[in-house]
Amino acid sequence: MAVRIETEKDIEQLRQVALLQQAELDRLHRRLVELTGELAQARGEDATRVLQLELATLKEQLDARTRALFGPSSERRGRPEAEKAAEKASTQARRGHGPRAQPELPVVEKVHTLDGPDRICPKCGGDLEEMAGQYEEADEVDVVRRSFQIVRHKRQKYTCRCGECVDTALGAPKLIAGGRYSIEFAIEVAEAKYLDHGALARQERQMRRQGLDITRQALWDQLFALYRHLAPTADALHAYVVSSDLILGDETRWPLLGRDDASRWHAWGVAREDAISYRILGSRGLKSAREVLAGFQGTLVVDGYAVYEAVQKSRAGPEIELAHCWSHTRRKYREAEPHHPRAGAMLDMIGQLYAIEARARETDAEERLAVLGELRRTESRPIVDDICRWVTTEHALPKSSLGKALAYTERLWPGLVRFLDDARIPLDTNQLERGMRALALGRANHHGSRSERGTQVAALFYSLFETAKLVGVEPRQYLAEATHRAIANPGTVTLPHELVTS
Repeated sequence: MAVRIETEKDIEQLRQVALLQQAELDRLHRRLVELTGELAQARGEDATRVLQLELATLKEQLDARTRALFGPSSERRGRPEAEKAAEKASTQARRGHGPRAQPELPVVEKVHTLDGPDRICPKCGGDLEEMAGQYEEADEVDVVRRSFQIVRHKRQKYTCRCGECVDTALGAPKLIAGGRYSIEFAIEVAEAKYLDHGALARQERQMRRQGLDITRQALWDQLFALYRHLAPTADALHAYVVSSDLILGDETRWPLLGRDDASRWHAWGVAREDAISYRILGSRGLKSAREVLAGFQGTLVVDGYAVYEAVQKSRAGPEIELAHCWSHTRRKYREAEPHHPRAGAMLDMIGQLYAIEARARETDAEERLAVLGELRRTESRPIVDDICRWVTTEHALPKSSLGKALAYTERLWPGLVRFLDDARIPLDTNQLERGMRALALGRANHHGSRSERGTQVAALFYSLFETAKLVGVEPRQYLAEATHRAIANPGTVTLPHELVTS
């Protein structure tokens, strides 16, 4: 407790120091403006306005860094009252104060009866008799602690009276020939690391507390054995993703620990509507992008990272067409709004585009694309025209946050408007970003990978688990089925889609 108090005091002291430093910088800025103005007048120059704009830009950058250190990380901003009310109603419907239904939990009934001495009527002294089928019922959520056991497989031997034949019953399939751990145990380890983001060292400590004496090397061996059986499935999943003519692309850091080039390693993600595939490679450059997108032809929805344009230009012919993400564009204006309130107009217009998309999602799935196409033609296009006029008529210093947002929008404009002509193109890459969050959480918990082989294993499990979640298949169930099939027939490919029940 004392350590926590000291930590809170340290944080508060750091905040106070930062605020004092900012106040001092503000005072220096004001004094510099005054002196610069006096100097300009003495020289007969009218440079004050330009210098003030440059100083304002410098102050904006300082404030942005201060917010990055001490401010909230949310991108949310004020929205129309109707939208707020709708969200509030939805939240209240989801969150009430009563007990939540638990349809996935098994129900175990436990009957409580009166002891013999209590089965006497306090009024007349007669015996109390059971009321058939009559109970007062109350549910409680209980926990069954995970436990480990040794399953001793005894394979029955058989012989013939002739003495010429001895046969033995088949045993359970093995993950590793002669191995000691079951397939289900290995899946438990994979689920704990790549779904729940538990480092192997943490799992080792937990298992020891639960009675299993094991090393993290043994845990890693189970993961790698699973990887070897499932590698053909992961390759097939990646091929399935890039075979689509419309995919999303993104990338994020994934350090390779203990290497001089650790910071250069990145996880690349590509996704179609019903699948996600990851590759963890040694750079964020053109070579890695080409490897991830090998074999793809069609529309690629991405942010403004220039390497995707480089891939497009390096291809012979128009094999890749870029569509750009409105969510990333919105972030640029969200960052500019505190210093340039007029950026709020752009945020409102982008919000209108998203409101139109939300209306289309409320329609029947079979008609959704047709409805969305019509809405984009009749309602989204005029808004995009307004955005275009706004962007081309607004002016800001190039180095200011608003100036950078305007330049970003103008550079990506052809890709930003591509969604208007193809209802299949999403407005953003948010589906893939949600999938990439799993890697970000894993990176925060186990800091990356310790070997190149580890990056391959991580990419495989994240791909299979996130795709299973995307199509509505329970990840553990899917991994077990895919592994059993691959062990029974090496090289067998089982995509999560095969386990979807209608």
